[in-house]
Amino acid sequence: DSDISMRTLSTPSPALILPCSSPPLFNGSSTSSSSFTAETIAMVHSPPTGLTHPQRGLWQPKDQQGAPIDILPDHAFLQIFAHLPTNQLCRCARVCRRWYNLAWDPRLWRTVRLTGDVLHVDRALRVLTRRLCQDTPNVCLTLEMVVVSGCRRLTDRGLYTVAQSCPELRRLEIAGCYNVSNEAVFEVVSRCPNLEHLDISGCSKVTCISLTREASIKLSPLHGQQISIRYLDMTDCFALEDEGLHTIAAHCTQLTHLYLRRCARLTDEGLRFLVIYCPSVRELSVSDCRFVSDFGLREIAKLEGRLRYLSIAHCGRVTDVGVRYVAKYCARLRYLNARGCEGLTDHGLEHLAKGCPKLKSLDIGKCPLVSDAGLEVLALNCFNLKRLSVKACESVTGRGLQVVAANCFDLQLLNVQDCDVPLEALRFVKRHCKRCIIEHTNPAFF
Repeated sequence: DSDISMRTLSTPSPALILPCSSPPLFNGSSTSSSSFTAETIAMVHSPPTGLTHPQRGLWQPKDQQGAPIDILPDHAFLQIFAHLPTNQLCRCARVCRRWYNLAWDPRLWRTVRLTGDVLHVDRALRVLTRRLCQDTPNVCLTLEMVVVSGCRRLTDRGLYTVAQSCPELRRLEIAGCYNVSNEAVFEVVSRCPNLEHLDISGCSKVTCISLTREASIKLSPLHGQQISIRYLDMTDCFALEDEGLHTIAAHCTQLTHLYLRRCARLTDEGLRFLVIYCPSVRELSVSDCRFVSDFGLREIAKLEGRLRYLSIAHCGRVTDVGVRYVAKYCARLRYLNARGCEGLTDHGLEHLAKGCPKLKSLDIGKCPLVSDAGLEVLALNCFNLKRLSVKACESVTGRGLQVVAANCFDLQLLNVQDCDVPLEALRFVKRHCKRCIIEHTNPAFF
């Protein structure tokens, strides 16, 4: 993804970092889709009775002694089990009674991760939550994160199970689960008041997130109650329109990270609603939203110093005018992806360089009107630049890149693919920016 590729190494976006408050005990990140359902069903029944670990302190004949691993204390087992994925943890629970009790320790079940196209994920979630609710009937108080991204068989029924059983849920990732609808999302956000991170990218049926079943109702009737979501990824939610974004913004006023990549029906009007209700947005992506124009950037600029990350890649209606608004009011901007904005010229780049001197990552690839003059102004103002892409910028030559290399010593990534850059200029960049990785298409440079 072009948005991700240009992030700076030294100051990674908070959106890519897991919450630091997560407990040290957690299970892993992958599962086997072929056998998981059967294993989880087996876990609901009584623990194994035929296999028990030897009692410590009693002498036994050598041929009847247990395995060496049995001498480990319980806390050591818990540390080992904490690194196992969900399916492996279920397998361990079938070894013996001791392992069964340890494998279902609540500290190991703050996270559930399921993957696989053929996995019957609805059934797996039902079986797992039923077992985790054994000590607290109908409620699982330990589960805080559910990741089922890529499980295409997930339906509303599976999310209903999560919503009804996991009131302490804080993070939900269901990317690519295209069978999920607005009704299931409503159940989750209304029953899980602590939900902060929601990834529904690729859920094409989702058009609204609110505390009311009627999408047309903008404000919550529940005594001003709001959804606590801070991170929302709706990439590839093709059916999302301005009306839906208006409702989302009105109910999710605490949003700080919002990704609307390829939501092609959105316009400048939707961005106006977003800025009105969500003034704390720090990261925003509207890349490939072809109806977003300079008027939309004028609304985005009202976020002012709070905005750190902005992606307007392939927004063909954006020109120097919109970039000038952002440069004037968003002085703390660190990341800008303007790839494919063919209306951007050296004048817009000059405003950006002077208005956002703390810029660290810039992608202006496929902007044919950007030339060496714009790069020179950029280099003389943005000394902290770490990543720069001028891919397929036909007017960029070695002169502009040499000025960049001579002033931006911390440059870590330079993309000059499909640019007419002489070999001497590439060697100059390598000499002055020794840690820089140069992506190029010149076979003579290596």
